[in-house]
Amino acid sequence: MHPSVKILLVEDDPMDAELVLRVLKRAGIDWTVCRVDTEVEFRRQLAEFAPDIVLSDFSMPKFDGMSALAVARETHPQIPFVFVSGTIGEEFAIKALKNGASDYVLKHDLGRLPPAVERALQDARKADEQRRTQAALHHSELRFRLAASSGDVWDWTITTGKAYLSAQWKRRLGFDEAEVPNTAAAWMALLHTDDREPVRSAFRAHLQARAPFEIEYRSRMRQGGYRWWYAKGQAMWGEDGRATYMAGTVVDITERRMAEIKVRRLNRVYAMLSGINTLIVHTHDRDELFREACRIAVKDGRFLLAWIGLVDKDVGRIAPVASFGAGADQVPQIAQGLGNEVLMTFSQGQALAQRRALIVQDAAQDSRVPLREQTLALGLRSFAVLPVRVGAKVVATLALYASEGGFFDGTEMRLLLDLANDIAFALDHIDKAERLNYLAYYDALTGLANRALFQERLAQFVETARREQHKMAVLMVDLDRFKVVNETLGRQAGDELLRQVAERFLQRPAEAGRFARIDGGHFAVLIPEIGSEENLARNITQRVEEYFGRPFLVSDQQLRVTARLGVAVFPNDGADADTLTRNAEAAVSRAKSRGERFLFYRQEMTEKIAGTLALENRLRQAIENNEFVLHYQPKVDARSGRILSVEALIRWQHPERALVPPAQFIPLMEETGMILEVGSWALRQAVVDHQYWSALGLPEVPRIAVNVSQIQLRKDSFVDTMRALIAEGAQPPGIDLEITESLVMEDIEDNVIKLNQLRDLGLRLAVDDFGTGYSSLRYLAKLPVQTLKIDRSFIITMLQEPHTMTLVSTVISLAHSLGLNVVAEGVDSEDQARVLRELRCDEMQGYLYSRPLPLDEITALLRAGQGALGGLRQATAQDRAAGAKAWG
Repeated sequence: MHPSVKILLVEDDPMDAELVLRVLKRAGIDWTVCRVDTEVEFRRQLAEFAPDIVLSDFSMPKFDGMSALAVARETHPQIPFVFVSGTIGEEFAIKALKNGASDYVLKHDLGRLPPAVERALQDARKADEQRRTQAALHHSELRFRLAASSGDVWDWTITTGKAYLSAQWKRRLGFDEAEVPNTAAAWMALLHTDDREPVRSAFRAHLQARAPFEIEYRSRMRQGGYRWWYAKGQAMWGEDGRATYMAGTVVDITERRMAEIKVRRLNRVYAMLSGINTLIVHTHDRDELFREACRIAVKDGRFLLAWIGLVDKDVGRIAPVASFGAGADQVPQIAQGLGNEVLMTFSQGQALAQRRALIVQDAAQDSRVPLREQTLALGLRSFAVLPVRVGAKVVATLALYASEGGFFDGTEMRLLLDLANDIAFALDHIDKAERLNYLAYYDALTGLANRALFQERLAQFVETARREQHKMAVLMVDLDRFKVVNETLGRQAGDELLRQVAERFLQRPAEAGRFARIDGGHFAVLIPEIGSEENLARNITQRVEEYFGRPFLVSDQQLRVTARLGVAVFPNDGADADTLTRNAEAAVSRAKSRGERFLFYRQEMTEKIAGTLALENRLRQAIENNEFVLHYQPKVDARSGRILSVEALIRWQHPERALVPPAQFIPLMEETGMILEVGSWALRQAVVDHQYWSALGLPEVPRIAVNVSQIQLRKDSFVDTMRALIAEGAQPPGIDLEITESLVMEDIEDNVIKLNQLRDLGLRLAVDDFGTGYSSLRYLAKLPVQTLKIDRSFIITMLQEPHTMTLVSTVISLAHSLGLNVVAEGVDSEDQARVLRELRCDEMQGYLYSRPLPLDEITALLRAGQGALGGLRQATAQDRAAGAKAWG
């Protein structure tokens, strides 16, 4: 052994380092040591210290042993590397040996270290001697041996960059000897750009593995184009372990490679043909044919991009309908740029006979390429646009883009044109099948569904309604006196009338699938979902006016046409499609015999709807005639009985029936939307009445609470409406808004914003009917309200139901904890009042104190001051019960 071994010790623990060196010393190994614990210092000392061996710990905080091994193998592979660690496991030990470590020794078994070091150094000396022997072979001898094999000889002195490139190799590329310098750089410059990195990678892999290498690549010819080469060779290494020289042979394989490429291209096209022909057999949908044909062209045919466009020669454009592959999102612009060129190609006189296609073999050079930079960036080097002909007419185009230049030669084009013809055949077949299917399911005269298709659709909607548990309806429409039109004006006039009726039905494209022509002048209509029969009746009335309110122009004559309708509702009038249709037909027959505009299948429903529509019409008259009034019910202080505010309650002053309770008309107003107009009137009237009281100089002018419906609050303009109303009234406005709990919780985030805006206007806000909804306490704390009103249903039953009493007590405590005022509605007895006072309720409202009073009576009460309230006649128990039920 060398009298002194230079050891580069990779170790972060000085004590472990001292222990390792002491063991080596005791074994008779003289050493010179350099200890490092970072990668930077390790790399530097490998070069400067030039160690004979590296001893490395496996796990260190700054630099781990596997990283040190990788650095050593990369920069100085000839230096032996031994792990000395206390943590290395079997799995990592095997991995270390595979990655080039000479050995590994565990720190608790350092007795193995000296022989391991000696063995590693001995193996390194033997490898060094082999390298020197190999380097002794003269370069010319290697070249001589290579020259004896097939192909041209080449070599490369790596350290200088000089190379030997045979004259024969240069001549095959069309160059004279002097035109290509004998350097590696000149040889690399002739490589195809796509092959340069693979060649570099092959060289690197060869130098790492130290095994003979082989590679195929392309070199550029002097006249343009490329030739294919097969090269093989090997390298020689110097004493420092670095490669110094490479040599080998190169063989021209252009003809073989072109044949292989040809076969691969044809196989791709055959695979695509097979896939698309299989698709043609199974598909019956035009869109699916186009979409899947593009996908198969890319997946099986290995084209980079495929798209299909429909040809519109009238406007001179191609409209893409399907695409797949690289740049599919740019196909509309590509199609627009190619449109004129493609149409010109396909319209030339000999196009049909020559099976003409638009072909671009080099996208980089051809002026017909739209979006050239984007096309080349996507790797699209060549493309062909093929005509899809049905008969003698080009109806579509199929565009295929390849990554190789010059892809579309004679053989490929013959197959691709056959493919386009196959797609054309499939299109023709689909068109004919669709026509037959259309006649089977559609009325040829009007284009509406026929009875068979309508029944299929109705059955599907019935199942949906059953699953989702909602109502739906079927309408049968029978044109009045249609037979007379046919007999007097002729069948053509009757057909024209039917077409015009269908056109009016189809004014809303989204509803097209809901209509059908059953036969003659009979039509069917499907309503997928209805909220209520009343809403349906209103909708029918509106639609009948829309469809038949205007005259039809037939044979230069204006015809006023009316219709009768029969209605069947799921599930009440039938649980399946056949029953619903049969009952709707029975209803329309009855409507014709009775002369009614429309009838429901159930007589009682018709009568109910008739009553509802009559009430709706009367309410509209009431709005026009200003028949609504406000009554006011006091809200009193629970302790003193003093009037603090009043609630405005709307009443209908019917000219024949006296006052109509709100329960009889408010729900219908909300359903029809009339509540918007009446609600705005109520708010305006409350402002006017508050102004009136202020002008009278009353001892105390109470605030007025007005109920706001869900329809009003949902309007985006509600805040602006309130702002305008307040501007018309007194300042401060003195208006409170009462909003039901369920309404507030419908869209809590949006409603919080609106309520904050209303509060900023000076309005006070109350949550009405609290306890009947499903409030989240988290959201309740966010609401900008000042008052909670406990619903009267709890007040009425709290004395009889302990659970209700607990609920009322809890609500009052909760409200007070949130700083809210509490009002109890429906207080009709002294016992109720007493308990509410004990529970610390703030205000009470009910017949115990006063019924709702008209303006003159409440004004007189306010004029008389608070003492008058005690003298106000209290309703009897019977009056209270009746009032609670009728007036609310």
